[in-house]
Amino acid sequence: MTTASVRPSDSQDALPWLWEVADRTYQQILRHPFLRELADGSLPRRTFRHYLVQDTLYLREYARALRVLAARAPDDATAAMFGEHAAGAVAAERSLHADVLAELGRSLPAEERRAEASPTTLAYTSYLLATVHGGSFAEGLAAVLPCYWIYWKVGRALAPGSSPDPLFARWIATYGGVGFGDVAAAALAVTDRVGATLGVAERERMRDHFRIAARYEWMFWDAAYRREGWPL
Repeated sequence: MTTASVRPSDSQDALPWLWEVADRTYQQILRHPFLRELADGSLPRRTFRHYLVQDTLYLREYARALRVLAARAPDDATAAMFGEHAAGAVAAERSLHADVLAELGRSLPAEERRAEASPTTLAYTSYLLATVHGGSFAEGLAAVLPCYWIYWKVGRALAPGSSPDPLFARWIATYGGVGFGDVAAAALAVTDRVGATLGVAERERMRDHFRIAARYEWMFWDAAYRREGWPL
């Protein structure tokens, strides 16, 4: 596929050489009780609140990873794109979290002051930051891509049935909507363009990072479902 051809409607077909290493993980994500219960409305709101707080802590570090990619980007357009994603798309998600937490009866700043990153949140964000700093631009790109791509695919998978809970339905609509789809498609287009220039060895390193980060996506939902905390 060419860069221009990666569109929201193409998410099932884009970058098969990369997606194939994460498809089994994605299928497990769709079957996870967090998402099944979110879709049928039975997920405890306490669990959803725990997820939102951890996701906000995650996004703070994810934005840092995107800013590093922007600084290391091979061209001005790509640098501008990742800068915009760090400043805009992530901020929009944090706004969603703040609004939903307010509806749940708690403010985001108060939650953030009391919360600390869970073991899974800390491990995932540490992995992302280590990769964008220590690996090539392509490796860092592969590490941050599952957060774009898997959330988009999950949102699109859940959107037809949505959820009877209006808060959960709003979350599904955010990630299954055109706006987030455009953001994810832009990241896929850059990956498509960069991947076409690489040799076998560097593509394999990208596949390794993509595989690991996809597993962390499953672990993140699982940790939220268990309301994971530190043992001591």
